[in-house]
Amino acid sequence: MTTKSPIILWLRRDLRLSDHPALYTAVQTGRPIIPVWIHDECVETLGAAPKWRMGLSVKQFATTLENMGSKLILRRGKAVDVLKGLVKETGATTVYWSRAYDLDAIERDTAVKTSLREMGLKADSFKGHLLFEPWVAQTKAGGFFKVYTPFWNCVRQIPVSDCLPAPTNIASPITWPKTDNIVDWEMGRAMNRGAHVVAKHVCVGEEAALDRLTHFIDTAVDRYKEDRDFAGLPATSRLSENLTYGEISPRVLYHAGRAAMERGAKGAEHFIKEVVWREFAYHLIYHTPQITTSNWRSEWDSFPWRNDNPDAELWRQGMTGEPFIDAGMRELYVTGIMHNRVRMLVGSYLTKHLMTHWKVGLDWFADTLIDWDPASNAMGWQWVAGCGPDAALYFRVFNPATQAEKFDGDRAYRDRFLPTEENSHDDGMSFYAAIPLSWKLDLGQKSEEPIISLKEGRERALAAYSAQKA
Repeated sequence: MTTKSPIILWLRRDLRLSDHPALYTAVQTGRPIIPVWIHDECVETLGAAPKWRMGLSVKQFATTLENMGSKLILRRGKAVDVLKGLVKETGATTVYWSRAYDLDAIERDTAVKTSLREMGLKADSFKGHLLFEPWVAQTKAGGFFKVYTPFWNCVRQIPVSDCLPAPTNIASPITWPKTDNIVDWEMGRAMNRGAHVVAKHVCVGEEAALDRLTHFIDTAVDRYKEDRDFAGLPATSRLSENLTYGEISPRVLYHAGRAAMERGAKGAEHFIKEVVWREFAYHLIYHTPQITTSNWRSEWDSFPWRNDNPDAELWRQGMTGEPFIDAGMRELYVTGIMHNRVRMLVGSYLTKHLMTHWKVGLDWFADTLIDWDPASNAMGWQWVAGCGPDAALYFRVFNPATQAEKFDGDRAYRDRFLPTEENSHDDGMSFYAAIPLSWKLDLGQKSEEPIISLKEGRERALAAYSAQKA
């Protein structure tokens, strides 16, 4: 290995400069660095909204690197083939990347590492997507945690190291390899006419993410625990979007929360616990990768959920006749995100009141969320369906009407996303500019009657649950 041979920095969901261990380690060598982003086999499988939003992040980070005198090389193809080709083109002897933890990514990365090392190259992965590697926290018996609270009690005792600084300079190679044009990839093609609607609500790039964090800490963290469930309030950080693409690191969030705690912010610890909830999701997806495809609790395999059906289509369209549910589904289509409390409610309604399999909802979120995360999405759907990791001894069936009274009493959220003749909020009207024409929904149209009464839906779900346990 020559001391000046280039290092290929394979970027994935780590599109930032600060607190980036793989980038930091590469810069410390003083060797030329070739940042690369690959539209690979994992990117190919992304749904419409996350693929489009990923493209925005890649373009923004390319600009960031150019402003530093560096460059982001773009290639498309199977990751192992692209990287082997770049090694031959550039004479690179080292490839660094940040670790991922879902099964598809692990299989891809294992194949890459094996192939590169067989070529005599140095191929190393680094932490950076999580606070704690999934294998660090262990029960007293040496196994993994299956319940959040014991997991939290364990990891809260583990020190979190300081954030790494952003580099001030990234050494460039003598000659840059050719790069693709991201425009040619059409990463937003599946968004169709919805892209220009959702684009009004995105927050792209590291600088924007750091500003978003600062605003949250300054204005909302103190009351975070009390206000976070109120759908109409700007009480949450909304940083899940930026965490998904690695535009900000969880360590930055953790230390911002700790600093706020030390200043006396009452909601700061709860904010940290929500960051660690994401860690728990990755802990589970690493140890039980089947969580993305099958019931985490196998005893639920006999539960009589329906596959996709006309009621589920009305759910997707925000046409169930339950205003809080419909507002949530329309928020998702207009903004690409959904308030966390409402995510829980729409999930409960689909899997309980409509007796529809959680995978139908999981797949819809995977197609429409700009903050889609493989671990959080899977754990969230399994938790709300009742078949996932859960210490509760009862079968949850949330009532969206009483939840609306409690968490949207002033109707601010419902009025925002469900336009009426008296109320025509821009976001509510934008829904009709974003939806597929095949839905054939007229401007202002909403369901007049619920698909099923809340009482009937609840009783049907409880009866099915009781029959399953018998």
